[in-house]
Amino acid sequence: MSFGPFARVATYAVVMVLGVTLALAQEVMPLGGLSFAKKMKLAKAGDDTAQLAVAMHYEQGIEAKKDAQQAARWYREATLKGNIEAQYRLARLISRGAKGLTPDKIAAATLLQAGAEKGHAPSQNEFGLRLQNGDGIDADAEKAAQWFQKASDQDFAPAKVNLGLLYVRGQGVTRDYATALKLFTQAADKGDAWALNNLGSLYEMGWGTTKDVVKAREFYRAAIAKGNQMAQANLSRLDGLQASATQAGAGVPAQTQGN
Repeated sequence: MSFGPFARVATYAVVMVLGVTLALAQEVMPLGGLSFAKKMKLAKAGDDTAQLAVAMHYEQGIEAKKDAQQAARWYREATLKGNIEAQYRLARLISRGAKGLTPDKIAAATLLQAGAEKGHAPSQNEFGLRLQNGDGIDADAEKAAQWFQKASDQDFAPAKVNLGLLYVRGQGVTRDYATALKLFTQAADKGDAWALNNLGSLYEMGWGTTKDVVKAREFYRAAIAKGNQMAQANLSRLDGLQASATQAGAGVPAQTQGN
């Protein structure tokens, strides 16, 4: 999965925990006012929105038994009719595989690229991650950055987080903490938990901004409130560092090492 969650910079003793963001395009079930049976009738009649909905029912096991093969079938039907969200979900499904469905990362990357080229922001973001990791396609950090940028330009928060991480690490772009800070701030304003965590890390380290541990704590806590476990790890680590510093300042003797 993209960068991996940990970022270590050799000149600092602290391990800063940053996060990448994946996102599903649409979490709300299409045609929510209709029963599964009515959606199935419409799907069989060729309605691509109903086909998308039926596929989601099968994938998630809502009003139907979970069935990855049936989900893939209906995603494909909708994709053939030009439903770009169905194409995106199909790519994710066949990438990870499921019972009765063999993973195919190359086909998944191809589908994501097609969606990205049509301007679908979630596909652009996900295709960027595939390029970054060499997942079903040759790795290319510069191209990954370009696709993250395209999705970011559409105000897609997960892509802002992922592009910001590239600027933190100097991968595919010139390292620029100030730009990373700007991108994380934009994503945080949209409620992205990873962006909040990452802002906490930048303020803790003083990267792209003045070091401010108070603000770092605020951002970590805001991310924790949204269920981000890495922010909890960051805050716990920061608490431990400050507790150690307080003890040292108070003259608490350090434990001696063995001879």
